[in-house]
Amino acid sequence: MRWSFLPPLMIYFSYGVSGLTAIVGTFFVKDYLGLSAAFLSGIAFWAGIPWALKMPLGHLVDLIWRYKGWLIYLGAALIASSLVIMYLLVTDPDAMAAILPISAWYVISVLLAPCGYVIQDAVADAMSVEAVPRLDRDGEPIPEEQSRAMHTTMQTLGRFALISGTVAVAVLNIVMFASAEDLPQTAKAGIYARIYLIALIIPLLSVSGVALAALQRRYDKRRLLGLGKTEIEIEAALGRDGDEPTPNHWYFTGGAIYVVLTLAIGLSDFAYSQEVVFVGSMAIVLFLMRQLIAVLEPAKARMLVGTAIIIFVFRAVPLPGPGQTWFEIDVLGFDEQFLSVLSLITSVLTLAGIILLRPMMAKRPITQIILLLTFAAAILSLPNIGLFYGVQNWTAAHTGGLVDARFIAILDTAVESPLGQVAMIPMLAWIARNAPPNLKATFFAVMASFTNLALSASALATKYLNQLFLVTREVRDRATGAIEVAADYSELGWLLITVAVLGLALPLVAILVVQLSRLRTTD
Repeated sequence: MRWSFLPPLMIYFSYGVSGLTAIVGTFFVKDYLGLSAAFLSGIAFWAGIPWALKMPLGHLVDLIWRYKGWLIYLGAALIASSLVIMYLLVTDPDAMAAILPISAWYVISVLLAPCGYVIQDAVADAMSVEAVPRLDRDGEPIPEEQSRAMHTTMQTLGRFALISGTVAVAVLNIVMFASAEDLPQTAKAGIYARIYLIALIIPLLSVSGVALAALQRRYDKRRLLGLGKTEIEIEAALGRDGDEPTPNHWYFTGGAIYVVLTLAIGLSDFAYSQEVVFVGSMAIVLFLMRQLIAVLEPAKARMLVGTAIIIFVFRAVPLPGPGQTWFEIDVLGFDEQFLSVLSLITSVLTLAGIILLRPMMAKRPITQIILLLTFAAAILSLPNIGLFYGVQNWTAAHTGGLVDARFIAILDTAVESPLGQVAMIPMLAWIARNAPPNLKATFFAVMASFTNLALSASALATKYLNQLFLVTREVRDRATGAIEVAADYSELGWLLITVAVLGLALPLVAILVVQLSRLRTTD
């Protein structure tokens, strides 16, 4: 750990803290909004699309390396706006409804947040490269091997900072929701409001990281001047390796086309707007990927494409959607505090999992890691399926009530928790090793955009499955208490089974196809 690592770590930590409002948002949607599971999955699709904008943002960061901190301020403003909207929806819904429907405000808030986070993430990736010093305390160049080790450490600490943010969030939620199940709805709304106010620390953290980076740069400049370094030598030490990047208009043109396509199609009444935006976004990203890999050797470029395809399919598998959480809340009786406990277990064990599985990730190729994670995810989907079909009733009866629904949920979460983050680390390590020196942010952004589009594909597939297997939860009129939508979880079992089968089959097929082609990867 070095002092210079702290600014990007603060931004990564703030992104981890962004999950602070996740549980509140789940209960707010369930209790106040009559939105279907398919509609909410559709919102998840739109919320994932801004991450494709990392391409022009990453290239912009490379071009305005000195002034990239201003983008952090813009991202912080967007995040703060999203949080303030949700705070007002909880505290004064009638006043907000007089301007726009509450559901419309909710959608706006959901879309503003990822726009802010993607801007900050693009800058944090660049700052994580800049944070690794080139000169030691005596002003001498740091050896290449030591520099490479520090880059690896920086990326590992970045994941730790992000996950540590989720740990802090889980602990705070447990405290905030202590005995909340016994409170009336109005009292719960007060807790929700306080959490949204506390969440304003997220943009404050990221802005503080930029300010700290500026102070560190000023200190390092004075220190190097004291060692007799010239202005040119100082600039070389505090700048970056490689020649200045040449602006490539295709990154900005592609981004502009993407924005126009998204607005034109997304704001229309076209029935398949999400599908058209996804296909258009994919075409733009693939074109820009081609621009980037043109600077690589052909063999390395083919391996990059094969690796990206495998990771894309692994991340694109569908999820059960909000219906599973609704079932856990309504039928299994999981409250806000217990869901916070599950979140805490996930975060803490993810940190442990990264440490324990790091040797395997350093020695094994990505294909073997994805195979292991695919089979593990398939096996770990069985407890959730069992909970729907009542396996907890049998286990509780034969264990004196010990192995009940909550016990099974905790055990499953404890084993499953490291998988998602472990899957990300090989990809980040691959990008860090192969990124051109003067295009670090662009390389991170384009590859991240491609793999993040997989999450949009996952959201689309989740929407389709939720349309095929309809799951509804009970919605009551807030004024009269009359039931507007009846709860129906009868098709949730088939939904969970289908998701498990697809989650196993799709990655295996992708690995088989890639490894039998010219795109075969051994990295």
